[in-house]
Amino acid sequence: MKTALLQITSSDDPVENLDMVRAMAADAAGQGARFILTPEVTNCVSNSTTRQNEVLQHEEDDITLAGLRAQAARLGVWVLIGSLGIKTHDADGRFANRSFMIDPQGRIVARYDKIHMFDVQVTETETFRESKNYRPGEKAVIAETDFGKVGLTICYDIRFPYLHAALAQAGARILTVPAAFSPVTGAAHWESLLRARAIETGCWVLAPAQTGEHPSTRGKTRFTHGHSMVVDPWGKVLIDAGTDPGIHIFDLDDSSVTEARRRVPSLTHTRSFTGP
Repeated sequence: MKTALLQITSSDDPVENLDMVRAMAADAAGQGARFILTPEVTNCVSNSTTRQNEVLQHEEDDITLAGLRAQAARLGVWVLIGSLGIKTHDADGRFANRSFMIDPQGRIVARYDKIHMFDVQVTETETFRESKNYRPGEKAVIAETDFGKVGLTICYDIRFPYLHAALAQAGARILTVPAAFSPVTGAAHWESLLRARAIETGCWVLAPAQTGEHPSTRGKTRFTHGHSMVVDPWGKVLIDAGTDPGIHIFDLDDSSVTEARRRVPSLTHTRSFTGP
């Protein structure tokens, strides 16, 4: 099945970003893609809480979600919206970082809220506190599709092997890792982490990413690593998208999952243990 990763540079303007992604999705579908994936925070990349409060919306009102659901139905394709910043009704006012799987009729078949928050000090001058504005999810999610079970994760989740193992044990044959990765940690760890999760689970790992310098009307400009990747179930990198925005199409072959797991059936060798 032809599948497409969209590597994009989202601004802090959801209207502008939606127009860009709809056009890229139409292009990808025109090239034969039946499954199209976008990166984390497709609707808005911003370091400004003020700007986020101005432009982010509740799920029922979100223009990006509505627009991409309509586009999926129009094109007759599956769409993974890697994630959207979504307003919640939480008392503390924090947002959700939420991924959506959309079917070819435009229906939402799965939602996943990012579990692990990116609270790190990458360098002396680069600190992230995702949990300040976003509240963590609590539930791992598998999307049921006509091409197999898909385990949904987002960005920083990639550092937690137990999540991906649980998804694979529950039947996932594809793992999605939409991201807006830091250039510093991306250069050091991105490829290694993606390959490790593929090798450990015998799953396809599909990682559409934000890239470059993100236009900003408020606050500090943000930069992301790019290098959207496709890693096969044997751990081979089939696509490294570099740092330019673009569409990257490949053939998603479920039989390679079966073959990798036949050769090294580690999922069947998991044992419980005590200690330390």
